[in-house]
Amino acid sequence: MDRRGILIVVSGFSGSGKGTLMKELLSRYAEKYALSISATTRQPREGESDGREYFFKSKEDFEKMIAKEELIEYARYVENYYGTPRGYVEEQLDSGRDVILEIEIQGALKVKERFPDTLLMFVTPPNVQELKSRLVGRGTETMEVIESRMRRAAEEAQGMDQYDYLIVNDDLDTCVEEMHTIIQGEHHRSTRNAEFMREIKEDLKRSLKGEI
Repeated sequence: MDRRGILIVVSGFSGSGKGTLMKELLSRYAEKYALSISATTRQPREGESDGREYFFKSKEDFEKMIAKEELIEYARYVENYYGTPRGYVEEQLDSGRDVILEIEIQGALKVKERFPDTLLMFVTPPNVQELKSRLVGRGTETMEVIESRMRRAAEEAQGMDQYDYLIVNDDLDTCVEEMHTIIQGEHHRSTRNAEFMREIKEDLKRSLKGEI
């Protein structure tokens, strides 16, 4: 049975470690997963190349993609567009790879609305004290920025119950294996195997008629 990939959206608080988690999952199971590459109208930074970090587009080309519905989701931040190209995602799904989109809650819910089969996963630290200590431990942000991230986390927490699975990122190794197990288990969900079940039913009818 040919296995089509599953579209997965991973969200989480800033400081939840979702980026590290994604990197580790992809490095352990490179043949099973693909991380979606976003399109953007911002200029490439030093060391970035087209099709690796982002698909770099002109504003005009990006707006054409919007008009042609070639994006799964998109948003505008500080004068630049960012979005998920449908073509790349479909290509990876058709090849049997599960595609991971790492986006925030509003984008995640938009994707689920348009593609109801999408698997939504939310990553959180084990508790609020740990979340704050991770943000402080980065050493890259002022306390003012950390407080604003905590306020943002409080807002995002209101949407956690709309996700299919909650991933508590306490121990990285355990967390990666939990996420992998959940995703692989999703492939066996009956609603994802409607065509296979239909064929079995048809073949059983034919067998009873002596046609097989």
